[in-house]
Order: sequence, then structure tokens, then C-alpha cells
Amino acid sequence: MKNFDQLGVSAPILRALAAEGYKAPTPIQVEAIPHLLSGRDLLGLAQTGTGKTAAFSIPMLQYLAEGQRARARAPRALILTPTRELAMQVATSVQTYGKYLSLKGAVIFGGVSQGPQEKALAMGPDIVTATPGRLLDLMGQKLINLSAVEIFVLDEADRMLDMGFVHDVRRIAAAIPKDRQTLLFSATMPQEIKSLAHDLLFEPVTVAVDAVSSAAPKIDQKVMFVDKGDKSALLCELLKDESIFRALVFTRTKHGANKLCTALSRSRHSAEAIHGNKSQSARQRALANFVAGKTRVLVATDIAARGIDVDGITHVFNYELPNEPESYVHRIGRTARAGAEGIAISFCGPEERGNLRSIERLIKKPIAVVEDHPMRNGAPRQEGGHGHYTAPKPGHGAIHFQNKGMGGGSNGHIQPAAPRRNNLIRKSW
Repeated sequence: MKNFDQLGVSAPILRALAAEGYKAPTPIQVEAIPHLLSGRDLLGLAQTGTGKTAAFSIPMLQYLAEGQRARARAPRALILTPTRELAMQVATSVQTYGKYLSLKGAVIFGGVSQGPQEKALAMGPDIVTATPGRLLDLMGQKLINLSAVEIFVLDEADRMLDMGFVHDVRRIAAAIPKDRQTLLFSATMPQEIKSLAHDLLFEPVTVAVDAVSSAAPKIDQKVMFVDKGDKSALLCELLKDESIFRALVFTRTKHGANKLCTALSRSRHSAEAIHGNKSQSARQRALANFVAGKTRVLVATDIAARGIDVDGITHVFNYELPNEPESYVHRIGRTARAGAEGIAISFCGPEERGNLRSIERLIKKPIAVVEDHPMRNGAPRQEGGHGHYTAPKPGHGAIHFQNKGMGGGSNGHIQPAAPRRNNLIRKSW
């Protein structure tokens, strides 16, 4: 097993990593960091929780610390993220890894007054982390100049596509010099993202770790068949289990998130909702309470939860199954972080069985059915493969969930690519 020193990471960054308790690099860090230190463009196929933020931040910080500005007060690195929550978390991580370096950063996103962000940009940050909409606004007002950007990171590109930002991304990329290093990370690779990668990356090396069809190996996945009208009562009953320390619950809609949050609060379960209709301050407050342990249950929609990267989530509940099976993998990946174990429990109503079959086809295995639970609806019991069911045996009573891991390990590999043009190689690396 390689360590960060063997990957060529500089002493100040090693010191910062050690202070945060980082011992061994993750597979994507092992595969990506050496190529990024050599100046290669990179296409990273990785979902949240694989360590990709450190994989691109560490070589970016090292390059910036060793080089000099071409233009005073103009940013040299731009990190683009789909959501404000993710922008804030990435910016915090970059600051953590670079705390022993003389580099400055700024984070910009919409939904808040731009005044403080203007002041941060006026200070001349080396690194800007941004969401597309606010960045374009500031570019239009000539409050930010991207002509000196040498490293461009596009994080969670597939979610950019889901949120309708791909055109904005292309406009931003067109304002950045072509002589740059570009990194694109995506958990899935739909055709439009393939086209984007083809247009933005020059002879990239491809690193694929933990493909979207595979969940973290230590997630114990279960499904409960329950009528739609009984889901709220079932969740309230399950939350009586004290082993559920920190739970993230997914709904399909903003209205559904609010309604469920109200029901949980009435049952004396501390819960808050986070979704696009909430103000930025309300979302930040809900997330802060969840991280601090003041709120035990966070109810979220898929897009709002995309930027949530919280350690210690013991349980993920799919209150409603997602329409897109890939979203299931993203959702349950919020638990079992950094080698920990976690439990993912899905509620499946009669109208959602097609969604369940699609998920099982994607992950290439059946999800274990909990037959004995308080709100069992007499729905099918799984036997012998994907989508084949028989009626469950009679029974009743609550179930206690033990936090058991499923074993296994990560499956990283690297695809070689041709060398980069000589004039784009970072010779100081």
C-alpha cells in the first residue's frame, strides 16, 4: 500500500494530511495524484465518498504553491460544482489541505448577497470554487477575470447535466485559456457528458474507481414492502431504534420532504428538511444542526443532498425509491464513509416495484427483503433472483437492525492515455 509521501506529495501538504488523520490514500488518490502532478488532463469516474476531492486538491495546491502568478490578483485555479453546499465543502477541504501554504481561496454561489463574495475576489484568491450561475453573473459584471486560470476542475459533471448547467459550463470554459490542465469528475457517463469531456479534455488519462453500479462494500442493503400511506408510520417506528444515530431520508419531492419532516417532528423525532425551496441560510442551518448532532434525521431531495458529505451517517432511508436507478447508488453512498459500516433501508410500495427491479439490475444483485416489520403490506417476498417474488410468510413485529458490513474492497483501475503536449507539461512538478 502506497502512502502520500510515495505519491510525491510535498512536505507542507503531508503535514496538513497528517494533522487531519489521513494515513493511507484511497484508490482514486493513488491512481490520480501522480498523473495530475505530471500535468495530465484527467477524466475521473468516481462517486461521492471515494476521496476524489483530495485527489484533485492535493496536486492542484502543490502546483500553485510551487509556481508564480502570471497576473496579479487573478485566480489560477477554478473548481466548478453543481450546488452551493458542495462548493462550500470543497472549498473547506481545499483550505484544510493547504493550511500550511501561502495560498488564498474564495467560494462563490447564488442565493446570498454577492457583496462579501466581491470583497473576497478583490483580495486576489489563487483558487476560486464556484457554482455556474453566480460565476456567470460575476463574469458579466466584470468582477472576476478567468484569463489566468491554469487548472480547471469540473466536479460532479453528471449532476451539472441533471440541473441544466452544461451550457453554462461550456460558456465558462470558453473564457478560460486553452493552455490549461482540465479535470472532469462524474459518477455516470451519459452521452452529453462524454461529449463535454471530449471537447474540454486533451488526451486525458481515465481513472475509474467504484463504478456507479456498485455501492460501498460495507453498506447493508434492505428493502421493506409497505403501502404508500403507511410509510410515515413505519419510519417513525423504526426510528425508535437507538442504534440509528444519524439518518438521512430521501424523498422524491420538496413537498414530500416537508410533509414527512412535520410527521417526524410530531412523533418527537428531531428532523429537518433540506431542499431547493429552502433559503440558503435555512439549508446551511439544517445541515449544521445535522453535523453537530442537534438534528438526528435530515430529510432531503436528491439535488439538495448532492453536496452533503457528512461523516457518521449510520442509516440512509429511501422513503421513496428514485426514478433513476443510479440515484439509488448515490443516495446510499452517503453512509459507510471512509471504511465505516452503514445500513440502507428502502421502502417499496406496490407502485414502485418496477423501480426496485431497475435498481437490482443496475447493482447486479437482489436487495434483501425484510419480511417481518410492523407495516408489512402482504407484498411480495424475493426469492432466487432479480424481480421474482412470492407472498411473504405470516408474521408481525418490529425488527432491530444490526450494523453489519458486507465486506469487500474497492475496485480501482487506470486506463493509460497518450502523453500530453510538451508545452502543457508542468515542468516544475
